[in-house]
Amino acid sequence: MKNLAIAVLTAALSMSCLSCSGQQKNTKKDNNVTTTKETKMKTIKLTKADFLAKVANYETNPNEWKYLGDKPAIIDFYADWCGPCRTIAPWLEELAEEYGGKIYIYKVDTEKEQELAGVFGIRSIPSLLFIPMTGKPQMAQGALPKKDLKKAIDEFLLKAN
Repeated sequence: MKNLAIAVLTAALSMSCLSCSGQQKNTKKDNNVTTTKETKMKTIKLTKADFLAKVANYETNPNEWKYLGDKPAIIDFYADWCGPCRTIAPWLEELAEEYGGKIYIYKVDTEKEQELAGVFGIRSIPSLLFIPMTGKPQMAQGALPKKDLKKAIDEFLLKAN
């Protein structure tokens, strides 16, 4: 974990999050011509209800971290008015497309989902929660460079699985 010197703080949180990402191809035949349309994966916005169903149900298991996802995930705690949040948003979209099918990248609007922000103790944004399939999630604060986000995905989320 030395290589995660990207400010990924080992915050042993009791909660986490998941995101849907992956590519699928739709094939259509018209007049013996086959066309393929790729659906590119994007970041996924989470509400409290989505979080409880896809990431972790902290209401049912308040003292135990149990990730519900089938792939590692990143949760971006952000606000629309936040400049650094707007800076990393396109990078997260690009990474969702690049790593589609391997990880989920979720977004939680801290203005709309204040309970989720409170549960995770979010005091500054952007805050990113990295959730591996096994082990404790880790929190990073601030607008990490895209190369550091990739490094965290490759060395923490994907290598650990």
